[in-house]
Amino acid sequence: MALAQDQLDEETRIFERLYQPLRGFAAVVGPIEVDPDDLLQEAVARVLQRRRLTELDDPGAYLRRTMVNLASNHRRRFATRRRVLARLTASSQAAGDVYPSDLADLQRLAPRERAVLYLSEVEGYRYAEIGELLGCTEVAARKRALRARQRLVAALAGEGADG
Repeated sequence: MALAQDQLDEETRIFERLYQPLRGFAAVVGPIEVDPDDLLQEAVARVLQRRRLTELDDPGAYLRRTMVNLASNHRRRFATRRRVLARLTASSQAAGDVYPSDLADLQRLAPRERAVLYLSEVEGYRYAEIGELLGCTEVAARKRALRARQRLVAALAGEGADG
């Protein structure tokens, strides 16, 4: 029984240590419609169904990868819902854009692209580390970052031409 309590205490310490950085990551990677805490909780629940945090070599990386995958799933579901709603409503302008355009442009990026930008620009990770965290090569991480930056620049340039 004491061993089980020690394992639980260690799991708690790991989660408490990782919570703030992972919540920030979830806020950037997740769709705007999903609360970061919900995305993080869903990722932790999925991971704990398979393994204990103490069994993982790098629980933070494992949870980040899980959140990116979950964010991709959410993004697909929300895109499908939006398409269906657009067909059902007479006017697609009825909803209006509630968020600043730069945030909207960022949300249009794929979750993996947002993840790469967040990890490189905000958390200061090198591309080799990002590749390891997200399960891709360093070159793939660099290419994702480049594509994401190009899309953001194009979106911002388009805004400037419109405005």
